[in-house]
Parts: sequence; structure tokens; C-alpha cells
Amino acid sequence: MRKGLVLVFFFTLILFTSLSAGEARLLRFPDVNGDKMAFVYAGDIYIAPRAGGQAVRLTSHEGLEMFPKFSPDGKKLAFTGQ
Repeated sequence: MRKGLVLVFFFTLILFTSLSAGEARLLRFPDVNGDKMAFVYAGDIYIAPRAGGQAVRLTSHEGLEMFPKFSPDGKKLAFTGQ
């Protein structure tokens, strides 16, 4: 019984800590073509090397941009936006 109460307290503490940390912004809607990867972070579209490294922000509009998709040859990137 005591272990159960400790676990409930522990998970409640984690829940409140994560809620007070603010909005969680995830890397979403990834698309990969060759050695490049495009993804959405915080409503903007970024492109980065597939192997890892520095990401470059492609959009910075007030609205949301989502669903980046590379063209078959990888030269263009299509997306939807507000």
C-alpha cells in the first residue's frame, strides 16, 4: 500500500512539473529525401541533414505551416500554411 502511494505521489509530481513547464513543442510531420530531412517545429518548417547537424528555419510566418513534402527529385519542398 505504501509503495502505491509513493508511486501516485511521484507521478502526480511529474505531471504538475511538466504542465508548469509550458507548451511542449515537438518535431512533427517529418519528410526525408536523400540526405535531407524537413520537419515542423513550433509551427515553422525546418530543414536539416539526415545524419544530424544544424537545422535551418525555412518559414517564420505568424500562422502555422505544416506537412512539408519533398518533390520526387528533392529540389522543391511543398507545405500547407495559414
